[in-house]
Amino acid sequence: MPPSTRLWPTLKQVLRRQELMDRMMQTSGVDVLTAVRVDGGLALIEARAKCRFCLHEGACRDWLESSEGLQMPPGFCPNASFLRACRREDS
Repeated sequence: MPPSTRLWPTLKQVLRRQELMDRMMQTSGVDVLTAVRVDGGLALIEARAKCRFCLHEGACRDWLESSEGLQMPPGFCPNASFLRACRREDS
């Protein structure tokens, strides 16, 4: 059985991934109020959990650093469909 540290992200990973999700939401043009209202807020909680356990942290960071302006979320993102559904009208 693998050590439990491999199954759960460290506090540093959680904080980094939270920041990446915030940046991804901003870069993807997400309307935060819309995101909070989906399923009474449960969809955003689920999206945060997906991000916390995502194995694409490096690819996410690279994508965000290379993006210019508003863009659709990348295909490797486990929250891509949620982020697209919550985009602002003017995005």
